[in-house]
Amino acid sequence: MEKELVVQDIFIYPIKSLGGIRLESAKVEEKGFQYDRRWMLVDHSGMFVSQRTYPQLALLGVKILQDQLEVFHKQNISYQLTFPMDRATGPEMEVTVWDDQVLAKIVDPKVSKWFSDFLGFEVHLVVMPENSHRKVDPRYAVQGESVSFADGMPYLIIGEASLEDLNSKLETPVPMDRFRPNIVFSGGVAFSEDGFKKITIGEVSFQVIKPCARCVLTTVDQQTGEQGKEPLKTLASYRTQNNKVYFGQNMVALHKGIVSQGDFLKTV
Repeated sequence: MEKELVVQDIFIYPIKSLGGIRLESAKVEEKGFQYDRRWMLVDHSGMFVSQRTYPQLALLGVKILQDQLEVFHKQNISYQLTFPMDRATGPEMEVTVWDDQVLAKIVDPKVSKWFSDFLGFEVHLVVMPENSHRKVDPRYAVQGESVSFADGMPYLIIGEASLEDLNSKLETPVPMDRFRPNIVFSGGVAFSEDGFKKITIGEVSFQVIKPCARCVLTTVDQQTGEQGKEPLKTLASYRTQNNKVYFGQNMVALHKGIVSQGDFLKTV
């Protein structure tokens, strides 16, 4: 008998390319889980800044403290910053995420300075206002969805069995945090998510849109900020299609709701 599929982990990444937060349950919104990638670092021109170029961003963890976000250095907890989640005092700024331009708001010049000091060059922390809409690529949208500052899609799901399969081929196993999923499920065989079309988790339905193409960010150790060649090198040896390396599936939510650890995942 096939093992039931169950939600094992739920993650959000409030600030794009910084540490994730594991949640027991999360609010499903059109743009992604509530608070997921609603903040982002940009350079002076408004271009997004990520671990692809600055792997040291992996050293910054994030916590939600009631109505505040706390950012802390994983290797030096005293190096930290807190700011209100619902208040941005800086000016509006047009920012760029890949091919998209979207209007954002600078959170606070003092907050930007903290990040600038950490990185060694001028950056701003921006937040996406509720009334700012960055549309999902029309090739992949179902109902004209918007997305947060994520690379392109609101949700990413990966099966634990897929990671176990990859780790069986690696000299040094890697944790799931290399892949920055929103939902991790247990049960099923390796890469069973590749066959998903539409799924329900608890009472929420998701449309599974396409496989997620992976980049060098997967090679950054999320605890040390150090970069290597794995797991991308091994993944490329058996998960390459059309010159892209795939791991996980991107989704959009078909309606709002709550998903929780322990919810059953059903394929439709």
